[in-house]
Amino acid sequence: MILSVSWRNVWRNKLRSLVVILAIALGLFGSIFMIAVSNGWIEQKVDASISNEISNIQIHDPRFLEDKSINFTIDHADSIVHLISQTPGVKAVCKRIKTTAMASTANSGNGVIISGIIPEKEKLVTDIHQKLVKGNYFEKRSRTSSILISKKLAEKLKAKPGSKVVITIQSLSGDISYGLFRVAGIYKTSNAIFDEMNVFVENHSLVELIGLDPDKTSEIAILLDNNDLTDQVSNNLKDKFKKLSVLSWKETDPSLVAIITLMDQYSYIMIVIILFALTFGIVNAMLMSILERTREIGMLMAIGMNKRKVFMMILMETIFLSVTGAVLGIFLSIITVGITGKYGINFASVAEGLEALGYSAFVYPTVKTMFYIIITITVIITAGIASIWPARKALKLQPASAIREDI
Repeated sequence: MILSVSWRNVWRNKLRSLVVILAIALGLFGSIFMIAVSNGWIEQKVDASISNEISNIQIHDPRFLEDKSINFTIDHADSIVHLISQTPGVKAVCKRIKTTAMASTANSGNGVIISGIIPEKEKLVTDIHQKLVKGNYFEKRSRTSSILISKKLAEKLKAKPGSKVVITIQSLSGDISYGLFRVAGIYKTSNAIFDEMNVFVENHSLVELIGLDPDKTSEIAILLDNNDLTDQVSNNLKDKFKKLSVLSWKETDPSLVAIITLMDQYSYIMIVIILFALTFGIVNAMLMSILERTREIGMLMAIGMNKRKVFMMILMETIFLSVTGAVLGIFLSIITVGITGKYGINFASVAEGLEALGYSAFVYPTVKTMFYIIITITVIITAGIASIWPARKALKLQPASAIREDI
């Protein structure tokens, strides 16, 4: 009976109840959608970092991490790559030679990180080949070695496909070596900082230029079947290669983990702030409802309704009011996040600024199911808290005085 009476009481003043319900719905919808967009950006940044830059796991000589010197390499790289490829959970693996160099054209020069890759193997681990905006991905052969540069670097060097680029680099013997390369293709990712610094050449071209043993490498990159396997496979490889540095993407770029953690905290803080603000509206609506029904509540108490039932009635009214608004807000957000999560949102007007920070201008909003469950529980708790003051107001009424009240 308490439930049915409470539900009818919510709709006694339809306009006031609808205003409160819409305030809760729009408040939750706005905050959830904003959180969904932020989540989409974070997920894209992590995915882009794994697929374009750092992969799931990287292996180096421990000394290489200190100064990126070409002298600190992994011996018997091919054997290690073969062994890693047989590890459960590993989808693909490739080796790279990485070092710093200077890339120059007749117009300009820029410091870069040059990666010597095996194109066929690299395509299985990273998506750089899918990011080409001009040219080709080492498909065309010529007497001059090919190089892949970014659109941002191409603008600095005033280069285009077919342009000649001189790479100045320190060889293994300590001498300065010069290599002539021809731009094969130009790529563009969502991370302008990565683009400006990274160029790619074929492994054998860099081996010849610096005089390195072909069976040695600076870095081994590993792509997994599922990102959730990262910790498991990483620990497995650490046990196998104790003398090498085995780092997951979380260890290679801890800033990504910090961003994810910060985003989770931000999401819950945002919801708490929104609900805290809406609590005042709920309390105000319920207090008005109590004042309008002073005689009615007095009569209910006079004919035997005890204080516990009165309290439960006010509590359920508040919960019904809050949950109705929350359900509407969550329903709207599920539909909106579902549609935008499928087709994406293009923030083209601020693309340059976002890419300078390493974020894509095209985002797919997303929210985990557990987040909706937590919001629902939080709304119920908030409604319970908001009902305390109006309920105490009702419980303080004296039946005899309340019945004589003329409103």
